[in-house]
Amino acid sequence: MVAEGVSPVGAEVPADRMRILLIEDDDGDALIVDELLLDAGAPFAMRRARTLAEAGPLLNQVGCVLLDLELPDSRGLAGLRALRELAPSLAVVVLTGLSDEHLGEQAVRSGAQDYLVKGQVDGHLLQRVVRYAVERCKAEETQRQLAEARLYAAENARLERGLLPSPVLADPRLAVTARYRSGGQQMLLGGDFYDVVEAADGWVHAVVGDVCGRGPDEAALGVCLRVAWRTMILAERPVQEVLSTVQAVLEHERQHDRLFVTLCMLSVAPDRTWGRLHLAGHPQPVLITPGGVSELAAPVALPPGISHSSQWPGGEVQLGERWSVLLYTDGLIEGRIGSGPERLGSDGLIKAVEKARAQAPAGGGTDRQESEQIVDSVISQARELNGGDLDDDLAVLSISCLVPADTASS
Repeated sequence: MVAEGVSPVGAEVPADRMRILLIEDDDGDALIVDELLLDAGAPFAMRRARTLAEAGPLLNQVGCVLLDLELPDSRGLAGLRALRELAPSLAVVVLTGLSDEHLGEQAVRSGAQDYLVKGQVDGHLLQRVVRYAVERCKAEETQRQLAEARLYAAENARLERGLLPSPVLADPRLAVTARYRSGGQQMLLGGDFYDVVEAADGWVHAVVGDVCGRGPDEAALGVCLRVAWRTMILAERPVQEVLSTVQAVLEHERQHDRLFVTLCMLSVAPDRTWGRLHLAGHPQPVLITPGGVSELAAPVALPPGISHSSQWPGGEVQLGERWSVLLYTDGLIEGRIGSGPERLGSDGLIKAVEKARAQAPAGGGTDRQESEQIVDSVISQARELNGGDLDDDLAVLSISCLVPADTASS
């Protein structure tokens, strides 16, 4: 039945009855609509509002709106446009007078699902039009979501090519395993990035970076920074100049002055037994050798974007003959442990690596397949301890020396 005013749709309405809202100020026209639906036995639960203002609070409670185009607070297509702004995904059927039939056609072009001319409608037609409008609205929403998903997929592919490149690596002694996971079940990549480049002088340089914040803007900035880093490495510029250039690109390309990036850069010497480590506000990487698991230490500088620095202190690190180094962004270690406030942290990460090694086949943690198993196991353990997907994006990069230098040359 048609209710006076804007009485809310009651919870007693059966689930199989569609809820519709009639926005009509004329009592006679409202009564006709009500009787048409009753005569047709339409399984609808209908309420009435006299104005758009009265209808506003009810829009999220109904599946379809019957809208008169001549209301006290709106006239013509202005009412439809206002309604579409309030509830863009709601099915709308426009009611017009005989002299305004052309308005109905314009209304469909402006976003209504259909229109009806007063005085030329029976109950069965009204019922069919309402059902058609609802199904058409659902189909349009499905198509919108599909188009959005395709857009996300295309954007993801473009960002992935920029953020997650193929390593430039010729040394057969070395193997690289890389993983990226979007946080919070996001479809788009965030601002985490990595890269590995072997220079002409035999040094192998690896970087993992994390642009603060999440979303396509941060991801695009991450692409710029990674490309700048790779360009400077291929140009064989000194590390101090490489990192200063990354900082300059950040300052020129970032969307606001508070945006910064943390970096971990490891440069492995040609004999593959030692290297140089630079940390700019970034977690320390993990060294895995046949003798155990430990963190690699180096002086820590402020992240690019926090301060304008021209000095990037680094430290020499010993790797050994057979080793793997795990570089990662903080999304890996900031996951929770259970429901409490405790985080995985670096200590928890080392325990996860040790557990992964114990479960892997023998080989000292430096076999190519074992390195992949360790990386995947560590990520899986972090997710399991967190109770599901990690909140932040994460990038994990593992570089492994599979055989000693003297073995490779023999």
